Amino acid sequence: MVLYLHGGGWILGSPLTCRRVTSAIAKATSIKILSIDYRLAPEHPFPIPLEDCVNAYKWLLSNGFKNDHIIIAGDSAGGNLTLTTLLKLRDQGIDLPAGAICLSPATDCTLADESYFKNAETDPILADIGIFWWIVAYIAGDDPSNPYISPLFGDLKGLPPILIQASTCEMLYSDATRFVEKAKKAGVTAILQSWDDMTHVFQELQNERIPEAKDAISKIADFTNHLFNS
Repeated sequence: MVLYLHGGGWILGSPLTCRRVTSAIAKATSIKILSIDYRLAPEHPFPIPLEDCVNAYKWLLSNGFKNDHIIIAGDSAGGNLTLTTLLKLRDQGIDLPAGAICLSPATDCTLADESYFKNAETDPILADIGIFWWIVAYIAGDDPSNPYISPLFGDLKGLPPILIQASTCEMLYSDATRFVEKAKKAGVTAILQSWDDMTHVFQELQNERIPEAKDAISKIADFTNHLFNS
């Protein structure tokens, strides 16, 4: 089972808006996907969306799904929630899933690292003033360096294997690279796969016959096969 957390800057999106990418993953992996409609900011700011994701995982466990038969996955803000859900589950002493898959996750909401803005000119999706109020709406005055908001600042020890995919020309590329580097130092099996000149969450373009999207989905299938068959 894949528990999928959609993107949308914590303020928009639903299981329908991520249908193309979840359908592609389901077809490639032959794994069932539960995509949840967690509550959104600004009406429901942090920590409500995170609590919804954690509760969805607990619901799977309570309904007979074994933790080592579950993968948590998500894109963009959903990738952020994937990683913060792992941290929250570990800190609560709950058995962790077999692994996690993040497509261009937001890992640092402080916006203090200059590398965040390096790719603004080549990111047509995220390089918009809207992204700045998305974060403000989500954290609602909380500390952006809180690890449950910015997982890059968390203690990453003990997390399961994590696959992160991103484009080298998008604004969140540095979020991906810095998180993987820190996770590896913490002893986590963290894999970064990157493609050049792709849009944010390009994996959803598989049906448009974009070869990079097909390659990315294929590599996700390889990762899940390794987790469940090794």
